[in-house]
Amino acid sequence: MHIEIVTTPNEALKESGFGTLTACNSVLDAIQNMGYSVKLNVCQTKDHLDEIVERQPNLVILAVKYIPIKNEDDIWLSDYFTQHRVNFTGSTREVLKFDSNKVLAKSHLTNKGVKTANYFMAIPGQYKENELPITFPLFLKPLDAANGNGIDDLSFVTNFSEYESKLISLYKSFNQPILVEEYLNGREFTVAIIKTPYEKLIVSAVEVVPPTSTNGLKILGAQAKKDDSETLIKIDDKKVKNRISTLAIDAFNSLGVRDFGRIDIKTNESGECFFMEANLVPGMTYGTSYFPVACDLAHEFAYEKVIELLIACGLFRASSTVPPNIFPGSDGRYVAVI
Repeated sequence: MHIEIVTTPNEALKESGFGTLTACNSVLDAIQNMGYSVKLNVCQTKDHLDEIVERQPNLVILAVKYIPIKNEDDIWLSDYFTQHRVNFTGSTREVLKFDSNKVLAKSHLTNKGVKTANYFMAIPGQYKENELPITFPLFLKPLDAANGNGIDDLSFVTNFSEYESKLISLYKSFNQPILVEEYLNGREFTVAIIKTPYEKLIVSAVEVVPPTSTNGLKILGAQAKKDDSETLIKIDDKKVKNRISTLAIDAFNSLGVRDFGRIDIKTNESGECFFMEANLVPGMTYGTSYFPVACDLAHEFAYEKVIELLIACGLFRASSTVPPNIFPGSDGRYVAVI
């Protein structure tokens, strides 16, 4: 069984992914320790991808969603390997769009009856003070940025002047409409979910506790994530854990996620749960990334065990008679292991 990992120099990518080359090498080491033949590819051109297809690996692990090509369209890896009938980990391009576009995910899940925070999209000058669709306080963030980019204390706004200032700042930085949400002042959670080949979901729900800023706010922004100053803790209250896990499973299944994904959830002051966003190519940095840390806290899974579970469905497809470009198992009929 031969496995190949695909990444790209990703310092400039705003999309989510496994992380730096260090993270990809940790995944590589874990797979080597399982006894598989595995190769890490840092791809920057279509020729690099063509070489992988020629080698016909049993499984390709996608550590990023796409490869940016100068003066050309991005190459979305799920599309590319589907077209070449090569088996790969993770979701299809059609599902990955919910990772890349927070509003698309929220709209889709709202239509499916999954609770999400009220929101609207805005550009500078679009609304006057008495025209805002949602009342203050509000929270502003980029539509598709990962790793807390664009999020800081100023994302929390309590009046129109603060709203306009942050909106203009984000619009200048990201050059796209900005997501404006009702501010939820409860707790924050993240849920790592892995599908097994045998119709089970392994669900690892943990609480995320951001550091308190100099302004007394607990906001999980870019600086906190860069400094790893937030804390992940085990959820001991079974009722809270079940509420969080149930919403995460509903979102995961309703989005049609394949293999694995991470769902972020917040609560209001009454403890009511709301979907915030989906991360379908989650970080895999050893010791710090939410996905493996959540699996460790919830189930005491070592890093290597997490990677083993992460690739299990892909390896199952490789050893089955199902063509690698067919995507079974997205109907949500899975038993949860919480």
